[in-house]
Amino acid sequence: MKPLKTAAQEQLLPGETLQEKWEFAQAAGYDGIELRAQGDFRFRERLPELKQALADGVVMPTVCVDMLHFFGAFDAGLRRDAVEQMKSQLSVIAEIGGLGAQTPASYGMFSRRLPPFEPPRSEEEDREVLLAGLTELGEHARREGVTLFLEPLNRYEDHMVNRLEQAAGLIRETGLDSVRIGIDSYHMNIEEADPAAAILAHAEWIGHAQVSDSNRFQPGAGHLDWQSWIGALRAAGYDGWLAAECRLTGDPVEAVRSVPATLRRYGA
Repeated sequence: MKPLKTAAQEQLLPGETLQEKWEFAQAAGYDGIELRAQGDFRFRERLPELKQALADGVVMPTVCVDMLHFFGAFDAGLRRDAVEQMKSQLSVIAEIGGLGAQTPASYGMFSRRLPPFEPPRSEEEDREVLLAGLTELGEHARREGVTLFLEPLNRYEDHMVNRLEQAAGLIRETGLDSVRIGIDSYHMNIEEADPAAAILAHAEWIGHAQVSDSNRFQPGAGHLDWQSWIGALRAAGYDGWLAAECRLTGDPVEAVRSVPATLRRYGA
């Protein structure tokens, strides 16, 4: 069985440049680097750097958003800005031959599990906002030939999209093949009663996967059942990327170096 491809987010890798990070990544057994995209169109400003890295052989399949507001924001102006930022990020990843960009609906905006418990927008209004944003972004992704990956977050970080079934329902309603779920093992460990079963139940909607352990540290540093989680992806026919998005415990260089071998030990 062909191994799954592994990537590390760029901030985890030692080195000043993408080329230096790629040299380390290859030696550690990674197949690519997942980029991070800050707001204020700073990812677009990196295009010369990214094109040079591409010319030098750096593999950069995906980008993960790194902003303070997202397309599900309560404020209309912030929503519009987030959509335009994401469009730019989708265009940039397309220009360097990547696959797509991952974003949650929101992060740290509101939680029904913490006071005041009731958000200022109804569930129906949430759904209208999310569908409008996903549709606009999905259509832009389709034109660019890439994919938008919607990431469900845990209940303490987002009140709207926590489980794969919620993401799949929204994506199904858009009717766009250019929108898929970007799963994250850490959030699934909190929200899914059976993470492996959730993967199998929503396999057709999964387009990307990020990995960290139950405590948000590197795979192998917590108690997540990697054999089951990776086995479910394999059984579902997933052949995409496993991108390390995590904190590091222990020696950071050794921690990030350990990830590909750990994942492959459990079937990646």
